[in-house]
Amino acid sequence: MTFAGRHTPTGSELTVLKNARVVLRDEILTGHVSIARGKIASVDTGIPPRAGMDLDGDYLLPGLVDIHTDHFEKHVYPRAHVRWDPLRAALAHDAQIIGGGVTTVFDSLCVGATLKNPERREILAPMIDALEQAQNAGMLRAEHLVHLRCEITDPETARLTEENIAKTIVRMISVMEHLPGRRQSRDIEGYIARQMADCGLSRAMVEKDMEKLLTFSDEIGERVRPAVVALAHQHKLPLLSHDDTELSHIEEAVAEGIAVSEFPCTREAASKAREHGMHVVGGAPNVLRGGSQSGNVAVSELMAEDLVDILASDYVPRSLLDSVFMIAAGETFMADLPGAVRMVSKTPAEVAGLSDRGEIAAGKRADLLHVGLHNGHPFVKQAWRAGQRVL
Repeated sequence: MTFAGRHTPTGSELTVLKNARVVLRDEILTGHVSIARGKIASVDTGIPPRAGMDLDGDYLLPGLVDIHTDHFEKHVYPRAHVRWDPLRAALAHDAQIIGGGVTTVFDSLCVGATLKNPERREILAPMIDALEQAQNAGMLRAEHLVHLRCEITDPETARLTEENIAKTIVRMISVMEHLPGRRQSRDIEGYIARQMADCGLSRAMVEKDMEKLLTFSDEIGERVRPAVVALAHQHKLPLLSHDDTELSHIEEAVAEGIAVSEFPCTREAASKAREHGMHVVGGAPNVLRGGSQSGNVAVSELMAEDLVDILASDYVPRSLLDSVFMIAAGETFMADLPGAVRMVSKTPAEVAGLSDRGEIAAGKRADLLHVGLHNGHPFVKQAWRAGQRVL
């Protein structure tokens, strides 16, 4: 990585970040962290034996790991029917990602079309290619990996998955179905209202589209879902089940060898997932809003029963950082700051197979955040990725 104006320690040179509240896996200590060759060399209390960068008593956190954000697509289509250059969109997206304290992001790209987004079939490969090009050229400050979220109701999804899954940047797969009356859209009236508002359609047109969609969806899904699951296992990628709602959804996922339930819509589904030893992912925007935008279970309710392991930003990149400090400051969530930070760093890194990062500990990659607080609101003052300052 090379960024103009940034200094990167080389050889035996040591960077020391001192006078910080260092958030470790299970505790917070006042001390300093030393960085050498892109890794954390040591974590110590007291006064460092050499000069260092004074963090003025602010927090030092591990770089956040976000395993699901849909936000890249919003830069490719900044307005309805306005398609932006994917490389320029990737750079704009990256600025928001690193600004929110995320140093490793899984860009969750939709595989397959929906009634609302038929263009997704054609933009998938250009979006992946743009991320690869920008990353290989050292243009991105966060590390970007790809999470393919596969819409099983599109007959083209299996083909699109097969065409892109072998790309080096692709590291995660999820299966999902966005259908009226199912999973996150159990409320039919709510689904109709959202479609009318989002697509500018009349109720009659939405109902006609619903009928068309539901007529063949099960037949398509019965072919597409097993094909996608098989591809994920073939390529040894982490596999997630999206919007689990019924107990049968968890049973199906377990039978398929899926180990992560992503954004479960009911307490019953989350509890069943935990019984089966699955990791459970909640949405950080749900935490901040105090509930689901789709009318499903609140993450706070799940956290009160210790049913959430990971938080993902979903559709607001900086929601991870905000949710961490909200959780630590409140009584509802039953988690202290180290526990909240684990949900957005160490645990998602482990689930993604990235054992080299996710916590502040000797030998780990030096992905670090200097975070200040203003009236309870966290903000990133500086960020390092692999020991290099990128913000």
